[in-house]
Amino acid sequence: MSLKAFNYGANAVCLVKNNYKYGMICSWAMQVDYDKILLLIGSQSITGQMIEKGDIIGVSALSKGQDDILNILGEGHSNVIDKFAKLDYFIDSGAILINNASINMIIEVTDVLHLPGIEEDKLIYGFIKSYKVNNFPMLTPDL
Repeated sequence: MSLKAFNYGANAVCLVKNNYKYGMICSWAMQVDYDKILLLIGSQSITGQMIEKGDIIGVSALSKGQDDILNILGEGHSNVIDKFAKLDYFIDSGAILINNASINMIIEVTDVLHLPGIEEDKLIYGFIKSYKVNNFPMLTPDL
């Protein structure tokens, strides 16, 4: 597998749970093996609070020109506003994936860890069930 999965700072993490759509931007995401990823999710995230072991989530590395998606998913909380009303997305196996992203991945959450010193945050460990690499350059936001 020659997957280079992430660009740091512009990764959409989205899922459907209990018939409700949740989405956020995760700036700390990395590929730790050929088919495994880690995501660090802050405790303030409603989307992150919903993610549990066994869930299927979508992770989309956004492409250049998707700054609007970065802003929509990065602002507000999914339980207050419909972040998906203006997004171009599709759902596969409960994972919400962003159309025209550089990379779309369907992830099975295999563990949720709470590390000493950041116990309130979640370190999500996931298995890449499937992925699609599109021919769009990755968005590199000014962080």
